[in-house]
Amino acid sequence: METCLYCLEHIEQILSGLHQLRPIDSDSRIIYKRYNKGDVLFSEGGTPRGVFYLHSGLIKIIKYGIEGKEQIIEIAKAGDLVGFRAMLSDKTYNVDAEMLEEACIGYIQKSDFLKEINTNEKLRNTVIRVLSKELQDRADLLTTMAQKTVRQRTALALILLDDIYKGAPINLSRDDLANFVGTATETVIRLLREFKKDAVIETKGRKITIIEKDHLMSISEII
Repeated sequence: METCLYCLEHIEQILSGLHQLRPIDSDSRIIYKRYNKGDVLFSEGGTPRGVFYLHSGLIKIIKYGIEGKEQIIEIAKAGDLVGFRAMLSDKTYNVDAEMLEEACIGYIQKSDFLKEINTNEKLRNTVIRVLSKELQDRADLLTTMAQKTVRQRTALALILLDDIYKGAPINLSRDDLANFVGTATETVIRLLREFKKDAVIETKGRKITIIEKDHLMSISEII
């Protein structure tokens, strides 16, 4: 893919979380590719040749465990960079990235990204800060999740997904939700029924609407 000049120009703001999303047709420099649900962006073992910016859509980042068991370790949303750490590590991808819904994605070639880092001290400092924060955040999350019950992890997953979907109904299959929580699909279905019975959530088909977020936070022991 060709480097998106708009993405490259705003890369420091994107990494800092200060960039405001714009419609993809608002600037002629925005170069992007459309992906359909289920399309694979990259696979474990592939060689990173750049970094991807989500103009719109959702991507699940997957790690496969014993006997090919899928674990969703992250869900990337519009405004996020994907493949950033792998590109800088000079190693192959250790995860898969697959579309959860239709997405529009920009691309920055590795050579263009590294050239920008070498000439932009502010960007260089931002990269160091972001990598350090991500490492700490990931360690904290893994520790937190390991200490929680499946019920607590499911509540926490719904809180995280509510933020990702920005309050709109969570449109995720029960299998994907189970893989995000790290449990069996049957267990997630049972817990969702319990949450619905307690009027914490509402469901319509596979869509989940959070009704009592404070209750979920209490279950997950965030507060």
